[in-house]
Amino acid sequence: MKDSNNHQNAVEIKDVWSYYHDVPALKEINLDVQEGTFLGIIGPNGGGKSTLLKVILGLIEPDRGDVRVFGKKPKEGRKTIGYVPQHSASKLDFPINVWDVVMMGRIGKTSLFSKYNPNDRKVVKESLEKVKMYEYRDRHIAELSGGQRQRVFIARALASEPKLLLLDEPVAGIDTTMQKEFYEMLEELKSRVTIIMVTHDISAVSIYVDKVACLNQKLYYHGTKELKPEDLEEAYKCPVEMIAHGVPHRVLKAH
Repeated sequence: MKDSNNHQNAVEIKDVWSYYHDVPALKEINLDVQEGTFLGIIGPNGGGKSTLLKVILGLIEPDRGDVRVFGKKPKEGRKTIGYVPQHSASKLDFPINVWDVVMMGRIGKTSLFSKYNPNDRKVVKESLEKVKMYEYRDRHIAELSGGQRQRVFIARALASEPKLLLLDEPVAGIDTTMQKEFYEMLEELKSRVTIIMVTHDISAVSIYVDKVACLNQKLYYHGTKELKPEDLEEAYKCPVEMIAHGVPHRVLKAH
């Protein structure tokens, strides 16, 4: 479906409710994400952020409401989505290099028993170049820093040639310097793909994303990157001062 400005919506969510053991994880969620948007979703732990991404992916079917991804049901539209789940701190002992990790993104683009073809290799090379990791293509994945691994996982998602990129806490465990480079990379990518990013990093969201939503079971979203103080306080259940733009920093009132 297209909006009033003749732009297609990448995601449309209408009156979605989702429950875990009769406890609501998402309540009355309504959200339209226009194609080409970089949307940041913030909110407290347990607020339903990861659940919302899984609803968009079709991994969780809502108990009520309707979800569309480029006009299709999530399971049908999933092939247009690249997904980077939360960073795992587990040991990476599996013997696989960067190139092979990213090549996994081509699964589903070729027939099940076919070998990877020249086009697959071309897409993988371009995906690694986009995240500036091509020179590390022969490196074992465990030899990389946390920030470098996240770049590789994004390259794997990009190798599926998605129209929509979903990121769940992508900078968790990454040092501050690498975080800045990581966000700048996403800013470059948003010209090619719609991005929805779940994060706790409120200060960075205020700088790099186009629009911000706040989620704590209910969604507070006004289609801009500005959040009302009352929305933040309702979502976080405590006083929160608005974020300053410019140098990233966070200022919270005393609890």
